[in-house]
Amino acid sequence: MLRGNGGNKIFFDDEDRKHLYWLIHEGIKRFDHQIHGFCLMDNHLHLAIQVGETPLSKIMQNLSFRYTRWINKKKKRIGHLFQGRYKAILVERDSYLLELIRYIHLNPVRAKLVKNPSRYRWSGHNAYLGEETLPWLTTDWVLSQFGKRADACRRHYDAFVAEGIQEGYREEFHKGGEDGRILAGERYTEQVIGKQYVQLKKSNLNKIVHTVCSVYKIKAQTLQSPSRQRDNSQVRGIIAWLAYATEAATLKELGDYFGRDASVLSKQVHRVESLIQLDNKLRQELDQLYNAIMQA
Repeated sequence: MLRGNGGNKIFFDDEDRKHLYWLIHEGIKRFDHQIHGFCLMDNHLHLAIQVGETPLSKIMQNLSFRYTRWINKKKKRIGHLFQGRYKAILVERDSYLLELIRYIHLNPVRAKLVKNPSRYRWSGHNAYLGEETLPWLTTDWVLSQFGKRADACRRHYDAFVAEGIQEGYREEFHKGGEDGRILAGERYTEQVIGKQYVQLKKSNLNKIVHTVCSVYKIKAQTLQSPSRQRDNSQVRGIIAWLAYATEAATLKELGDYFGRDASVLSKQVHRVESLIQLDNKLRQELDQLYNAIMQA
């Protein structure tokens, strides 16, 4: 889920929505993931993503970064388009994906924009019905749960979605289960939040530190020293900003890494965000750093 900053619009016309389609298509080719369902609303969007080898954080940061750049250039503006980072809930496919797709595609009905999801243009529903072709949308797995013949699968899918029209808001699809991040069985949850996830985050943080230190010609050990030198503080802030934005580390984890209090790093992150609005050179540097990290 990605929401507009302060509840403001993220889509201003159909050109914007079509451009996001193109960015999603490009992202799938680059990062080898699948989109099983989606819905674009004026001030937010929902995506049901099945990741492959590339972490979700990299996929979403690439999408939000490139789309924000498109809007800012088009509107001749600067600053954030989205309300912080994306929000993600990990969903076990076999147990919850069908209901999640239905819930996402019924978003315009719950918002009282349409009475039937087929009347809303900017979701994956009509592609599931065979009324629209979206090459980047994966419909095979969901439709296969309703039978073997394509026409029968689509009819049963349509009936399944219609059954959910009166369902209303479901908190678990916004906040997850007891864990708050995962909607799945106990065994699956244990697998997901095990050692591999921790190791992946550590690897991503090391990648960011290495990239930023190479650009600013500074040793990582220097940033971990007790020195309060201003230049070092700003580089730490840049690393923290990139790491926090890409979910490579929490502020507490960054604090442990640098030997600094998390509240100090939080202030440095906010300072970097403020400087981005005023300093074109810094904004360009962070743009280049982001691209280097994404491509590493």
